[in-house]
Amino acid sequence: MCRMDRDGLADFLRHRRAVLQPEDVGLRAGPRRRTSGLRREDVAALAHMSTDFYTRLEQRRGSRPSEAMVASIARALRLTLDERDHLLQLAGHTPPPRGARSDHVTPALLRVLDRLDTPAQIVDDLGVTLAQNALGEALMGVHVGDESVFRRWFMADPVERALWPEEDHELHSRRYAAGLRVAYGRDAEARAFVDTLCRESEEFARVWAEHEVKLPTNTRKRIAHPQIGLIELDCQILTAENQTELLVVFTAAPGTEDAEKLALLGVIGTQQFAP
Repeated sequence: MCRMDRDGLADFLRHRRAVLQPEDVGLRAGPRRRTSGLRREDVAALAHMSTDFYTRLEQRRGSRPSEAMVASIARALRLTLDERDHLLQLAGHTPPPRGARSDHVTPALLRVLDRLDTPAQIVDDLGVTLAQNALGEALMGVHVGDESVFRRWFMADPVERALWPEEDHELHSRRYAAGLRVAYGRDAEARAFVDTLCRESEEFARVWAEHEVKLPTNTRKRIAHPQIGLIELDCQILTAENQTELLVVFTAAPGTEDAEKLALLGVIGTQQFAP
């Protein structure tokens, strides 16, 4: 681990924040903005951290950010992979080897996510959520920073299971296992992940033994949302050039009841209501 360069880190963060406009990250400028560029609270919100913590970094104060925090800031500032690695070095961390799976998201994919007005999220091929838009969080829950959806599913996380109608559970299990088959041959990390699931989940071991192989593609999904009820959506999945990042987009046909529920979801957001 290298020494943290507080001055360099602060200067780099301020510069990158200044050159980004709200619309670059999916935010509305609003009439009260007096300066160009993002505000510190914008970056903090996008990085899922407190404004005070981020402000201290720009003021050359505070504690060293963890690698996970640096990755969150890199996503918020739409940094390229080279810029992400530079930020890690400034924070006193060693960048990961190139070509390895990481929590960094391709900036071009993030720009697409920012401009969507429908629920969407970016996940990696092992089911880890890398980024979500506001509607994606409202539909699926806030999962950036969580463990893999595959692990949550096959370890029978009650919150994850409740999001899908019980009669669809077997279908989801088979789809998840088939998607992991595609990732399985890519690297040792994917193989170790699958081996762990086989040991820890009888259900996964059963569906894995069927040897289905299928890259996630467009499909229909039914979601049992706790506020808006059952909603059926088209799910389009776009794969990035590196094959490890997937943009998942949910849409509803205009004029349908499902489209009305999506509109209601935009009003509700991620609010939680008492039963």
